[in-house]
Amino acid sequence: MNFLAHAFLAGDSPADQLGGLIGDFVKGPLPAGLPAEVAAGVKLHRLIDVFAETEAAFARSRARVSPPRRRVAGVIVDMVYDHFLALHWSRFRAEPLDAFTSRMYRLMDVNAALLPPRLLEILPRMRDADWLASYRSAESTALALDRIGLRLRRENLLRGSGAELVGDYAGFETDFFAFIGPAQRFAENWLRER
Repeated sequence: MNFLAHAFLAGDSPADQLGGLIGDFVKGPLPAGLPAEVAAGVKLHRLIDVFAETEAAFARSRARVSPPRRRVAGVIVDMVYDHFLALHWSRFRAEPLDAFTSRMYRLMDVNAALLPPRLLEILPRMRDADWLASYRSAESTALALDRIGLRLRRENLLRGSGAELVGDYAGFETDFFAFIGPAQRFAENWLRER
């Protein structure tokens, strides 16, 4: 769901980036045919998710989500943070966002045989609409949340949840900046020590 942040936090290794991109689609034990270096990227994705859930700024952002949507607050915050990462991309990387996202789509195309079926299915739409770079726009981020909500089995609490971002934009942005530095250090340390 927060593809951009996971690809960004995975560092510069294409295998780690691919693992970061597919992490939300790989549940439970890692598939037997997944190369070890890509599996390591999936592991980092999972560790970043655990880190986020225990990090103070992320918790503050979750608390900003209105009570009726608290059950899906983690998903909302993930997407809101992708919005701010895309919006402020040049503060974090010299490579332009459009060049980075093009490279990520090529990476998935070249490794199509390793992609989980659901990701393989949505990849053409993802690439054609440039979902990763589109998160720069709050409106596109809201649409992405609506799309994710269509896949929910229970009541769709994500429909219209872009209003959460608009309702406390400055607060979420402050939380994002408090979160992203520690998240980068966490990922960099793990990548260095593995």
